[in-house]
Amino acid sequence: MSHLISRRQWMGASTAAVAGAMLPHSQPTFAANRAAPNTAAFGGFTVGVQSYTFRQFSLEQMLKQTQELGLSYAEFYRGHIPTNSTPEAVARIRKLCGEYGITPIAFGVEHFSKNHDANKKLFDFGASLGIKHMSADPDPDSFDSLDKLVDEYKISIAIHPHGPTGKSLHRWYSAEIIMKAVKDHHPLIGTCLDTGHLIRSVQLGAKLDPAQQIRVMGARNFGLHLKDHDNKRRTDVPFGDPTGVLDVAGVLQALRDVKFGGYISIEYEAHANAPKADVAQCIQYFQKTVNAKK
Repeated sequence: MSHLISRRQWMGASTAAVAGAMLPHSQPTFAANRAAPNTAAFGGFTVGVQSYTFRQFSLEQMLKQTQELGLSYAEFYRGHIPTNSTPEAVARIRKLCGEYGITPIAFGVEHFSKNHDANKKLFDFGASLGIKHMSADPDPDSFDSLDKLVDEYKISIAIHPHGPTGKSLHRWYSAEIIMKAVKDHHPLIGTCLDTGHLIRSVQLGAKLDPAQQIRVMGARNFGLHLKDHDNKRRTDVPFGDPTGVLDVAGVLQALRDVKFGGYISIEYEAHANAPKADVAQCIQYFQKTVNAKK
């Protein structure tokens, strides 16, 4: 299932998903005066989780599991943090994230249109949350507005290619299409590619190599949703699974080649009720691969 469909199904439950997290809780303060996260275990990359992975869990449950996995960053989606949250609610959420040692690095995937005021509200929300990137599905006529907003807020727009939906490819399904649209716009407008959706696109005849797609975007890579997919069973699988096809080493090399400085969100859409063990396997495989001697 693509993010676009599944997230829309979850939007109705956004407020309920975080209601418990808004209330006072008895958790100890884990991250008071915590030092900046050490990225050495991830080869210098900024690696976190896309909170959609834990969509069946409350915000605090998601933070707890992310902490237990040894990750220090998260890209949140609106099922965990509604975009209409009050400033007071966002402040409580940021405090909760700090208690679990989790830094909000990105948010999305969000839709943007030519409605500048609506777009600005999303940027105001992003700024209040403290993020650096907004993964996005923008309308083609939104770029004039986005040019102004990324320049003002210094928050990048990272266009996200969803995979096949029914018999159609997503409008931003490849790096070539995205680059053609953004090349004459602000340099903070680029991509958050999704290796799983790139792999899935072969179902409709588009053979897209994630590493090559990263190289097409070059300096306009701001984020990456890293996941593997088994097209035969049409399900995500952990990195290194024999039924998967993702060349993790090749993707990491491509990121190094383009001097990638953005965020990597490990995302896992299978086993929504209990994804933690598979995410742990992904992290272990990532660390083994990124730190392998050449």
